[in-house]
Amino acid sequence: MKFAVLGGTGLIGSQVVKNLGAAGHEAVPHSPSTGVDLISGAGVAEAVTGADVVVNLTNSPTFDDASPAFFRTSMENLLDASARAGVGHAVVLSIVGVDQVPELSYYRAKTLQEDLLKAGPIPYSIVRATQFMEFVDAVLSWTADGDTVRLPRTPIQPIAAADVAAAVTEVAAGAPLNGVLDVGGPDVYPLDDLGRLTLSAKGDKRSVVTDDSAGMFAAVRGDVLTTRDGARIAATRYTDWLA
Repeated sequence: MKFAVLGGTGLIGSQVVKNLGAAGHEAVPHSPSTGVDLISGAGVAEAVTGADVVVNLTNSPTFDDASPAFFRTSMENLLDASARAGVGHAVVLSIVGVDQVPELSYYRAKTLQEDLLKAGPIPYSIVRATQFMEFVDAVLSWTADGDTVRLPRTPIQPIAAADVAAAVTEVAAGAPLNGVLDVGGPDVYPLDDLGRLTLSAKGDKRSVVTDDSAGMFAAVRGDVLTTRDGARIAATRYTDWLA
């Protein structure tokens, strides 16, 4: 099969392209660097022409109030071009629990992206992943101040990007789910404890202060960012990944 992978040069997209190629498929990566811009529409029709499956792994450049406009425009442009090209399956990567945190602009934007896909003209699949292990350092940086990092006790279920890419690859190569598959890592940590574990493993002498008002994840209520029954649990443990 032929796959058009939008965002195909990024962290997940590049691995999905590699995985699909190793399985004998033709997977073509597309991004602004290859001349394809989902916001302006430039190159989109050409990118999806002849594709059996479109995989959308693009992301908003910001997490703020501008993100809904990004996802609306990008999805509308992609779905329109894909429908005209006769694409038979559209896949999007989203976030576990994304529709349970309306307080966050970015999560509302990703929920909008899902809703546009569900209402669109193409059979679809949505892969929702928990928080990437590769992004933990960035999360710590958001609330770092001198020798301390302030973090809430929000339950987090970190998953390796390679495991996310494997799930996206499998779903994209299969029949449309017309639904959602949740994927997550094997262990759940309170975010403050995850921060302590991470700093200790790296020999970082900063201390973590538990602060349930600190950072983006302070808006999350309960354990909505962790998987439920029926989810696929990946094998890679955070401690092994750190090592």
